[in-house]
Amino acid sequence: MNFPSYVVFWFRRDLRLEDNTGLFQALKSGFPVLPVFIFDKNILDKLENPEDKRLRFIHSILCSLQDKLAARGSGFRTFYGSPEEAFRTLISEGNLKAVYANHDYEPYAKERDGSISNLLSSAGISFLTFKDQVIFEKQEVLSAQGNPYTVFTPYANRWRSLLKADDYHVRDCASLGGNFLSWSSSGIIPLEDMGFVPAVEEFPPTTISEDLLRAYAEKRDFPGLPATSRIGVHLRFGTISIRHCVRIGLQLSATWLNELIWREFYMQILWNFPQVGEGKSFKPAYDRIPWRNDPEEFALWCEGKTGFAIVDAGMRELNSTGFMHNRVRMIAASFLVKHLLIDWRWGEAYFAGKLLDFDFSANNGGWQWAASSGCDAAPYFRVFNPILQTQKFDKNLDYIKKWVPEYNSLSYMQQAVVEHSFARERVLKVFKEALGAVAGN
Repeated sequence: MNFPSYVVFWFRRDLRLEDNTGLFQALKSGFPVLPVFIFDKNILDKLENPEDKRLRFIHSILCSLQDKLAARGSGFRTFYGSPEEAFRTLISEGNLKAVYANHDYEPYAKERDGSISNLLSSAGISFLTFKDQVIFEKQEVLSAQGNPYTVFTPYANRWRSLLKADDYHVRDCASLGGNFLSWSSSGIIPLEDMGFVPAVEEFPPTTISEDLLRAYAEKRDFPGLPATSRIGVHLRFGTISIRHCVRIGLQLSATWLNELIWREFYMQILWNFPQVGEGKSFKPAYDRIPWRNDPEEFALWCEGKTGFAIVDAGMRELNSTGFMHNRVRMIAASFLVKHLLIDWRWGEAYFAGKLLDFDFSANNGGWQWAASSGCDAAPYFRVFNPILQTQKFDKNLDYIKKWVPEYNSLSYMQQAVVEHSFARERVLKVFKEALGAVAGN
């Protein structure tokens, strides 16, 4: 490539041209900006499903962005390989002055960015990254004693007290749209060239209904209603700006805004307590739990065949669509951990492979909450009763009948994998003995 002096903006978890902090800074650099996306084999080689919904989502968004860039006489340069290989290629071609990107906080991302920073530095090229996917990151929200919060409510109160209008103002990338590098892009690498099947499904839109948000607090816990924003996948891959979402939350729904704050709470937990990213319990004592880990019962849970309809409905929704209602996520997770005494890490990994909106910190936080091993988690003696949860949140069985059509059949009613009262007594005994043994040491 015979480019003039230029800079790269490396798209990762920020797949949008609007209100993108790192892209805004790159477009202000004084050099033309080459948009780059890397289909990272370190990640893709771990995907077992050639029809992976997340990769399909990413690819469809990139194709849409490619059309927008082409209208500006530019386009993506995409790579399939490791980030190190991609940047070695760019370095070898010459004239690359700097690489811009946004911060990423997950364990692999931190390791990857450290490696790329060293590689670029050795070539005299700057690697500049910016806060974009959160309002507050790392250690920006601390207690009066200067410590990271481990309980949500005081964290949320402090988060709100720190929030200023500048924290959610728009980065006007559109006004700098003429600063992209002019060149004839070859387009986005086809999915089939990487061994994956092209997308056929439609994905949730980025639009957020005002009426939905006004009723969010009242209706969000009922999985049979279309009452949640389904915005998680867009926040996960940055197709919508967190600043845009916060502005909407401030205007329309304090409860919905609270969910955005939970997202940042778990992100700062991952950053400040990296052991949770290494498969360890936030509360070390809970690593002493003697899990049953029955593989046959785990398979029944995965397939939505436990005989507990609200759990089975959730698992079937997940397997079919890549989505599960948040209330049902809690019920299904609690059931695996406390009814079946299966290690929460098994469930965490299964969700990680299936959820379209999979986010490491939120997934880990949610599973450790259900297992009582996490920060600000449900106490170990809290065991969701799936029947009572159904009566409370799906009393007309709208959700269950959609996903478990055989619900009223005799064969279904006879296939319960465990009896609730027995399971509850068993888990309380196991947890109490394990945690008591730790306390006695």
